Amino acid sequence: MKLHSTALGFAFGIIWGVSLFLITLFSISSGYGDKLLKGIASIYPGYSVTLKGSFLGLAYGFVDGFICAFIFGLIYNAIAKQKPSA
Repeated sequence: MKLHSTALGFAFGIIWGVSLFLITLFSISSGYGDKLLKGIASIYPGYSVTLKGSFLGLAYGFVDGFICAFIFGLIYNAIAKQKPSA
């Protein structure tokens, strides 16, 4: 079975971007998950637990999720293409 790497990238990019956006908004209103998000802020430059940061997290999350899933799809397809030696 072959994966469509671009579609996989878009799917995971949307999931991770929207998740980071919603978690940030939830943390702004409740303070829940603040330590986790401050850890994520050390990975994504400019990201913070603010309204502006939630939109930046959406963009960073989409790009990060897309790249990771796209590479995963390429590696999977390369491995799946090989014939098993029996």
